[in-house]
Amino acid sequence: MASLQNLSSLNCEVKIIEAKNLEFKSKGKVFVRCYLCTGNNQKIQLNTREIPSTSHPYWNDSSSLECSTANSYCMDQLKQQTVVFELRWRNSSPMLGRIGGSKLLGRAEVSWKDVLESSELAVQRWVTTTPTSSCHVLEGLKPPALHVGMKVVVPSMAEMVNQRRNVALKRWNDCGCRHGNCCHNGDDELFALVAAIEAL
Repeated sequence: MASLQNLSSLNCEVKIIEAKNLEFKSKGKVFVRCYLCTGNNQKIQLNTREIPSTSHPYWNDSSSLECSTANSYCMDQLKQQTVVFELRWRNSSPMLGRIGGSKLLGRAEVSWKDVLESSELAVQRWVTTTPTSSCHVLEGLKPPALHVGMKVVVPSMAEMVNQRRNVALKRWNDCGCRHGNCCHNGDDELFALVAAIEAL
């Protein structure tokens, strides 16, 4: 974890793979809605694609967010956050499907702390949803479960150098001075580092 404390950026990835233990009495479509915290008590809502409801739907959908300032404070904040997964059903009738909205079948949460404390900085597991009061599980049946994956991707040193070099080159090209008096602004160290890496 010490190596994660002074990063300039990292990516948080969430993958919705599949679901199981679903029983439907009427036709419709299912999808998973995720809520990801972005800081400042704000959340992003992401939906998988809607697919026909079966007892074992398969999405294999992924999303990622880049955290551009991955300092120790951000890492501590991330450890306290969870991703909320909601399994939802929508009536496939053209008239009722959009008007009535979607119905929440169950909800589950996975903590980023589990991911950050794993040796691979990734987890993939089945999570059992907690059914809502409007969608109870019949006696003898298992509640719906989601197969999800979460990963924190730390860019390699070469990727970070390339990102910084591209930003510096864009800044230099945008300036237009071409002689470098107004463009370097402390980038001399970056260019020296890039030149040393390219020489390898």
